[in-house]
Parts: sequence; C-alpha cells; structure tokens
Amino acid sequence: MKGLASSFFMSGKMKTTEAKAKELRPFVEKIITRAKSSSQADQRIISSLLGDRVARKVAEEAKKFSGRAGGYTRVIKLGERKSDSAKMAIIELVK
Repeated sequence: MKGLASSFFMSGKMKTTEAKAKELRPFVEKIITRAKSSSQADQRIISSLLGDRVARKVAEEAKKFSGRAGGYTRVIKLGERKSDSAKMAIIELVK
C-alpha cells in the first residue's frame, strides 16, 4: 500500500484496478489529513511511511486542501480490462 500511495502522490492521478483504488482511498485521505495539521510529529509519521521526497509533495498538496474537510480523492470507474476482465478505475486528487 505504501508503494502505491507513493506513486499516487508523485503523479496525482493513477489508473489501477477498482479494488486497489478503493483500498488506497482511505489510506491517502488519512495521510492528507495528517499533512494539513503540519505538526512536526505528523510530518515525521508521513516521512516514515512514504519517504522524504514524497512527504514534501504531500505537504504541497495538503496546502491546496486547507479549506476542505475531507473528500480529497475521486475514484472514476472505467470498465473491464480486456486481458483478464478486471474492473479498472482512475483515482485522482480533487482540485
């Protein structure tokens, strides 16, 4: 989950299976909520989870959501993948 979240924060948008997107959403929302508080303890927790480079990116994104109480991500369902019929989705940050 940490690797998926790291790549999500670096791009801001990700195409993945619907199941992974639904699992990733609460993890990402909690991280953004922690980043909004900007306390040193929360910054260290985020940095230990995702790494320093990604933590800086999360801090930048969290500033955009300062007036928002929640719902930082959106999951858009796409349909089935041809090869194995897995349901696909796009998860992205709401702007």
